[in-house]
Amino acid sequence: MSNELKKDKVVADLTQYFGDWFKDEKELEKGKMTKNLYPYESMFSPIQVNKITIKNRLVMAPMGNISMCEETGRPDDKMISYFTERAKGGVGLITTGLVPISHGLDHTITEMGQLSYFPRIDRSRTVFAGWRDLSSSVHSYGARIFIQLTAGLGRVGNPQCLVNELKFPQSASMNPSWYMPQLPCLPMSDHKLNKIVKNFGQAAADAKAMNLDGVYLHGHEGYLMEQMTNPAFNRRKVGKYADWQAFGIETVKEIRNRTGKNFPIMYRIDLSLALNETYDEKMNSVSSLKKFRNGRTIKDTLEYMANLVKAGVDMFDVDLGCYDNWWLPHPPGSMPPGCFLDIAKITKDYFEEHHILSNQGIPVPVVAVGKLGYPDLAEQALRDNKCDMIMLGRPLLADPEWPNKARTGKVDEIRPCIGCQEACLNEFVEGGHPQCAVNPRTAFEEFYPKDPPKAEKPCKIAVIGAGPAGIMTSVTAAQRGHSVTMFESRDTIGGRLASAGAPGIKYDVANYLEYLKGAVARAEKDYDLTVKLGTTATADMLSEFDKIVVAAGTSDTVLRLPGLEKANWKQAVEVLENPDLVKGVKKAVVIGGGVVGAETAYFINKECGVEDVTVVEMDKYIMNHTCTANRGYMLKYMYDAGIKLLNCTALKSFEANGVNVSHNKSKTVPDPYLSWNPILPESVINPLEKKVKDESVDEFIPADLVIMAAGGRPNEALFLELQKTFGNKEVYNLGDSFKGGKIFEATKSGYRLALSL
Repeated sequence: MSNELKKDKVVADLTQYFGDWFKDEKELEKGKMTKNLYPYESMFSPIQVNKITIKNRLVMAPMGNISMCEETGRPDDKMISYFTERAKGGVGLITTGLVPISHGLDHTITEMGQLSYFPRIDRSRTVFAGWRDLSSSVHSYGARIFIQLTAGLGRVGNPQCLVNELKFPQSASMNPSWYMPQLPCLPMSDHKLNKIVKNFGQAAADAKAMNLDGVYLHGHEGYLMEQMTNPAFNRRKVGKYADWQAFGIETVKEIRNRTGKNFPIMYRIDLSLALNETYDEKMNSVSSLKKFRNGRTIKDTLEYMANLVKAGVDMFDVDLGCYDNWWLPHPPGSMPPGCFLDIAKITKDYFEEHHILSNQGIPVPVVAVGKLGYPDLAEQALRDNKCDMIMLGRPLLADPEWPNKARTGKVDEIRPCIGCQEACLNEFVEGGHPQCAVNPRTAFEEFYPKDPPKAEKPCKIAVIGAGPAGIMTSVTAAQRGHSVTMFESRDTIGGRLASAGAPGIKYDVANYLEYLKGAVARAEKDYDLTVKLGTTATADMLSEFDKIVVAAGTSDTVLRLPGLEKANWKQAVEVLENPDLVKGVKKAVVIGGGVVGAETAYFINKECGVEDVTVVEMDKYIMNHTCTANRGYMLKYMYDAGIKLLNCTALKSFEANGVNVSHNKSKTVPDPYLSWNPILPESVINPLEKKVKDESVDEFIPADLVIMAAGGRPNEALFLELQKTFGNKEVYNLGDSFKGGKIFEATKSGYRLALSL
């Protein structure tokens, strides 16, 4: 095979642009929650898909409903309430998360004991009632719902099937497992693939019988259907499925045969895996990427899509990427607003130029995806004919009322997604179910009513700290009828959000801070909430309150190693809030390779002009315990920027002009820029992974400035004092002052506590 890589220029340009797009102020403006184009006439106009009418142009994206069903796969109250909430919120079309139809064929999707954390429609009639209840509930609010069917996971599925049941994962060809690249996935037989095609037809027929409005084929991101329909993964030489288009086309024809011509079929696809454009020469040198060099070009994909329409597909949504560059199909907060609008436009123009019509003789709608939760941007995309519909995933988890608020001009009241992906993705990767970092009711709608219940005995509550935890507690408690006073030692609310939202790539966090300021102002106006800024709460000030909540945040860790007194050092938070601190700095060392350290390094390099930046991290991985998509983006673009990442490296001491470290240079140390494979959860052991050997050497790293990003310590001293002083009162500690963590943990704990006060 030739080492020359096929590349699409438009994809290459986009992947390069994604690394420093935020330097353009006009692009940053697109990511603001403004309403300059209100009323949104295009967004709230109807559209026809096959024989059905969808009331507006907004589509809820498929967010995997992992562990939101009974273990038999039957949709339960959690899943039904979750989707009903979005239907109430005004979205026109809902799509479910992926529903596999290959249990017993794809070994990665079924749990031991024949249980499932995926919803199922293929198991037996025992699951049908859940789907009928779901469709009925969604239809009550005028929304349509499509079920997303997937052929399976293949090489991107859980490889524990080999350990637990001695069954190899399978794929289109002999492909490495994404989770454990040392593990091969065996080619699936034509017989099994024929069975999966039949299963698609049966599942679609059952979906129609369950009063669902259409089916949605999961053909992107490197899942099993794409493994069969992309020559990057499908390198079969014999049989009908050696034609990489055959599996998708046969599936659509089978669904049409079972459901008739009037049942809508939607197809999710990427115009390109963008692997060659992402990794360039690494495609020739990284063993787990080498086989994937021959992916579909944009031209190949468009021709395939035309053939899918001939077979019976009615609409598409389009993006870029796969698991091996996961930040593309799951764009984190660092990606630009409307990141794939150009991709949607290419598709729409192709369909128009080639007069491609559905089997109903009408245009095939193209749904745009990717960071479109900004009403003006979404409306402009429709007006500019870049797409026909707008897909919203995480924005509808953050605020189910997004459509209703946009339609009525209440844009400033939309709770924005912050792009962290800690709750919607990472939570179920770690073993939970999808939730939302800024909306504590997401996936708990069956427990928590939309409006917090009124308190039976209103009382006076003091909340100390105006970060996310304190604000959530204060506003929710005030809504319940309590008299709440929130104390904040600084002169503004938001806590660490001010520094977290400072870099250009954190514009979503800046949006969230503005939302919180508005929410507090509305609560001050409508409820009994008083905010005292610039006030450090003491025990003497709190005696008049019935209940006290401490949400005092953290203190930044200072690494008191030899030479600290002579070093020029600052905390990362200081640098983020005051970039002037790095003016004139030519070389900087960031101590700590977690999220804050990595983002600070990127910030000072890209936005402050510090050319020589080194990140020092003791762990074997940079940005461990961070969502794979968010982590992958940073690693890819730090590599491109020349930011040096030193993992398995310990800080030993400081000098006036740099730091001394112990750097493990063993070849067994993981590549610090590794973004094409994930970090396994700590509870999962990869028996094939090489153990890291210690071959550390002492090194000196010169630096004009040392930036500490070594985490923080909970500020629990005040809570412990108040607990002792006010033994007869309820005193609580939450947020970062209980356990330094994430916005997700702060908002959830603040909300739950406020409901119990």
